[in-house]
Formats: sequence, structure tokens, C-alpha cells
Amino acid sequence: MHLTFRSVEEDRPGEKWRSLFDLHWPAYRHWFLSEGIEERPTFGETVRKLQEYMPELMPTYQALCELAGGGDIAARFLGLYRPPAYLTGCSQVVWPDGPLLIRNYDYNPALCEGLILKSKWNGNGVLAMVDCLWGVLDGVNAAGLAISLTFGGRRVVGDGFGIPIVLRYILEFCETTAQAAEVLKRVPIHMAYNVTAVDKSGAFITAFLAPDKEPIIRPLPIAANHQGQVDWHNYARFTSTLERERFIYFRLREQGMTAEKMVQCFLRAPLYTTAYDHGFGTLYTSVYDPVKGQGRFVWPDGDLVASTDVV
Repeated sequence: MHLTFRSVEEDRPGEKWRSLFDLHWPAYRHWFLSEGIEERPTFGETVRKLQEYMPELMPTYQALCELAGGGDIAARFLGLYRPPAYLTGCSQVVWPDGPLLIRNYDYNPALCEGLILKSKWNGNGVLAMVDCLWGVLDGVNAAGLAISLTFGGRRVVGDGFGIPIVLRYILEFCETTAQAAEVLKRVPIHMAYNVTAVDKSGAFITAFLAPDKEPIIRPLPIAANHQGQVDWHNYARFTSTLERERFIYFRLREQGMTAEKMVQCFLRAPLYTTAYDHGFGTLYTSVYDPVKGQGRFVWPDGDLVASTDVV
């Protein structure tokens, strides 16, 4: 498996983002329309939902729509309201001594943008692994908040936003885990996801989210691909979600365990998987330090360290 990652720094939405849109838009347009245009929300509905739930994000959304050429389909896609369904894997843990947020992203390599974006769109420096051109898979901001997602292991799909835009909103406008939790309580999402957040004080939560249930938010440091109990048994067996959760749990309590040893655990089985042909291979390991506002992206053959400081 070969996948190229790139790091891009742009203080405000501009030509660098526009070039990334031009590169990825044909594939995203095909995906967005894969179920037929009638299945996607109208531009008017998309804007109304953004204004209702994440109004502070509207100036950035409008700037990106303009850079994308102002087309109807692109604007509807960028709103990420009720997009087509998609599945990921992933494991994540809060390491308390630091604190650090450590996670593996497991997905189909053909569908990963591989973009690490440093930005300052709304006055807060943000470093994030990007999805859907501006959404966030995981990241950290200069205020001292780190966040990441895993799929929740349920097949339900409903009304709500794609979770990457919600994580973008949180990193743009939240400074603490408590603030992030309030957003996760009130913004609807269209699929089941688990979101873990930790701030520079060490406060952490994992939110179990789904379109058909009230959010459950607990002070848990671990998330894999189920929500307390297993709902989708075939998926759980295929992804070894229970085994991964249990493995992390015991590593957290293992005598002599250190942050770096924990990172290395994420680079081997059962947390690290090579099932790329089945759309469930580990594409990267990220380590976020909310105190330093820093992210470290790790692969078996090397790593990359970046900061939220934006020139």
C-alpha cells in the first residue's frame, strides 16, 4: 500500500485550498451524487441547517463556496448536511500524563485525502487531518483542545451533519473539553460516531453519538468501534473492536507503560491493521499534545511533527 500525505499551511482560505478543491472535487462530486441528486439536501436546506446549528461557521463556509466556484452541487457538498453514508474503523486513547490524544485512522487508502492542514480561519490556530476538503478527522487547536473520531459500529443513518464538519466547528470555536461536549450534545449527526476530546487541563470525554439516540457523554479515555455494546456483530468481528478496546484498556494500566510505549502499541496488532483491500487498513497514527498545540503523525517508517502556530 502506498499513500502520499501532504502538509499545507494557509492562514485564510485561499489559492492553496482552491488547488486542493480542484484536485479532489471530481471524486467527491461522484461520491456525493452516487445515490442520486434527489437524495441530497437542497442548498437552501443546507444553509438553514448550518445557520441553525453552527452559525459561527457561515463566513468560512461562504468563503470556501466562493473559492469552489459558487456552484450549487459544490455548495451543498461543502455544507456536509446529510451526505452519503461512509464507514471507518479507528482506535483512540487519552494518555493522561501530558495529556496526549493518540489514535489510529483505519480506512480505505483510495478514499483518504492525506492532507494535514494548518490554518487560522477564525483567529484560532488549527492543525488537523482533513476529510471532505475542510472537515476534520482528528486535530488540535492553539487554545489547547484535541479531538478525534471513530465509527460507532451501527448501521443507522438519519438526518444530521457529517461528523467531520462538527469536529471542524469545535476546533475553530471551542477551547475546552466542556465546550466541545456542549456542541456534541446539540448538533445532530447523520451516522453513529464516537468522539474523544481532551484539553490542556487534562479533562477528557468520549461522546457516543447517533441520529436515533440522545448523545451519551462520559469521562472515558478509550474508543473503538462500538458504543458500550455491540450492535453490528459482523462488523465488530471483522474489525476486532472489542479486542482493540480491551488491549488499550490493559495497556493504560500496565506497569511501566509510557506515552512513547503506548504510541508504539498503535503501530502493531491488534491496533494496527493491514486489511487495506477490505477498506480497513491503518493509514496513520496521530499523537496530539494540547498543551503544546502540536501534532505528531507516525508511520512505521517515519513521522512528521507540526504545530498550530501559523505564520
